[in-house]
Amino acid sequence: MAPSDKDSIDTYGDEEQLVLHRTWAQFEAFMAGFGSLYVVGGARLLYSYGLYNGGPVALWTSMLVTCVFMCITAACLAEICSSIPLSGSIYVWAAEAGGKKYGRFFGFVVAYWSSTAWTSFVASNTQGTTNYILSELTVFNKAFPGGLDPSNIKFRAVQWAISEVFLVIAIASNLISPRKFAWIFKASAIIIALDLLLTVVWLPIGVSKTYGFQSAKWVFTQYENGTGSSSNVWAFMLAFLSTSGVLTGWDASGHIAEETKNASVASARGMFWSCVASAVLAFPLLLLFEFCSPDIDTLFSITTPQPFVIIYQLALGKGGQLVMTIVATVGLLINTSLAVTAASRLIFAIARDGILPGSKWIGKVDQNGQPRNAILFIGFIAAILLCTILPSAVAFTSLISCGGVPTIAAYALIPVLRLLFTRGEFANAKWSNGRFSVPFCFIAAAFNLYLLGPLFSPLEFPVTAQNFNFSSVIFVFVTLCGAVSWWVVPEDMWLSRRALKRIEDSAAGPGSAEGETHKI
Repeated sequence: MAPSDKDSIDTYGDEEQLVLHRTWAQFEAFMAGFGSLYVVGGARLLYSYGLYNGGPVALWTSMLVTCVFMCITAACLAEICSSIPLSGSIYVWAAEAGGKKYGRFFGFVVAYWSSTAWTSFVASNTQGTTNYILSELTVFNKAFPGGLDPSNIKFRAVQWAISEVFLVIAIASNLISPRKFAWIFKASAIIIALDLLLTVVWLPIGVSKTYGFQSAKWVFTQYENGTGSSSNVWAFMLAFLSTSGVLTGWDASGHIAEETKNASVASARGMFWSCVASAVLAFPLLLLFEFCSPDIDTLFSITTPQPFVIIYQLALGKGGQLVMTIVATVGLLINTSLAVTAASRLIFAIARDGILPGSKWIGKVDQNGQPRNAILFIGFIAAILLCTILPSAVAFTSLISCGGVPTIAAYALIPVLRLLFTRGEFANAKWSNGRFSVPFCFIAAAFNLYLLGPLFSPLEFPVTAQNFNFSSVIFVFVTLCGAVSWWVVPEDMWLSRRALKRIEDSAAGPGSAEGETHKI
C-alpha cells in the first residue's frame, strides 16, 4: 500500500477499524436476501390489504407481474454488484452507475434513501411481530381495556413496549461473533421451511374440514374495491403495494458482500437466486391463500391487529393457530435480525465514506470485524421510530409508509443511470447478463418507476389527515437531506475513502478470488 493511502487511513482511524470480517460464504449470501424477504411471512402480512384493493383477481395478477419483473431487476443489479462487491452495495452501485460527473450526487441521495428504508423496515417488522402476539387476545376472548384498536392509547402503549423488546432481541443477536451469527442464517432457513410446510399442508386440510375452499371463479375473477374511489383501475393498481412489498429487500445479499468469500460471484448469485426462489414460492403461495380464504365479508369484519391469526383459528382451531402463530412470530423475529444485519452494513459503509453525521464513530468495527457501532445506531434510530406509536398510530404509519418507497426508487434509478451514463461498463462482471444486460436495464427501470405510482398515491378516498399517504412528503425530505450532505461533505474526503477501500478490497485475497464469468 502506498504511503499516501496509509496516511488516508490514519486520518480516519486505525486500518483495522475500516475492515469487516470475511467469514461468510454462498449460503449466508443467499440467506441474507432470502431470509430478509421471508416470503411466507411477507405474503401473510400484506394479504388482506391486497384483497381490500382489487380483490383476488388483482392480487394474483399483480403478483405474477411482480415476480417476473422483480427477478429481472435482481439480475440487473446483481451484475453491477458483481463488479463492486462492497458493503453499502446499493449506494455504491448508484455512485458507480452515475459516472464520474454525477455519481457522487446520486450516491449520496441513494445513501439516504436506503438508510431510511432499512431502518424503517426494522421498526415496522417489530410492530408486525407484536401484532401476532396481541391478536391472541381475540382468539382466547380476553378483553383488552379500550379494545385492540390503534386509536386506543393503552393498546398503542402495550404495542410499543412489546415492539421495543423485540427490537432489543434483534439488535442483541447481531452483536454476537460472525461465526456464531451464521447460525441465525441456518435458523432462518429452518423456520422458513417449517412455516412453508405447515402452510401448504396443514392449512388446506384444516380449511377442507371447516368453512371450505373458495371457488376457482372467485379466486380468478372476483374484483373488490374497498378504497372508496370510483376508479376501479386505480384500486386494481394498489394491489401492487402488497405484491411489491413481498419481493423487496433481496439486495440484502449485496450489503454483506465485504464479509462474503468470493463476493463478486457469491453476493451477486445470492441476490438473484434469493429473489427467484422467493418469486417461485410467492405466486403459488398467494393462490393457496386465496383458495383457503374465508369470504370477503368475514375477512374484513375481523377486528384484530393481524387478521391471519383469525384465519388460522377458523381453519385449524385455537391450538392449531397457536402453533402457526408461534412459527410466524419466530420467523419474523429472525427476519428482523437479518434486516438489522443488512441495515447495519449499509449504515457502516455510508458512515465510512463520511456521509452521515457521527460518521467517525459509526464507521468503525470491533475486534471481531463487526460494525458494532452501526448496529447500535440502527437500534437507536429504530427505537425512536417506534416511540412515534405512542402519540398517534398515524404518525408511526406515516413514518414507516416510506420504507418500501426509497428501495423501489433506488431499484429504478440505478438502471436508469446505467442506461444514461455507464451503459455497457459492467457487462464484463463475473456475474454477467450478457446480451440481456441493456434490455434488463430498460425493463427494471420501467417496472420500478411504475411501482412508484401506487406507492405514492392516496390509499383511500376521500383523502383525510387520518389516511393521507405521507410517503411522498417523507421521500422528498430524505432526498433533500441527501442533497445537503452531498453539498456539505468535501469531495476529496469522500473520494479518498472510496479509493482506499477499493485498494483494500483488491488485496483482500479470498473476497476477490478470480473465477470464470457466470451468466444466468
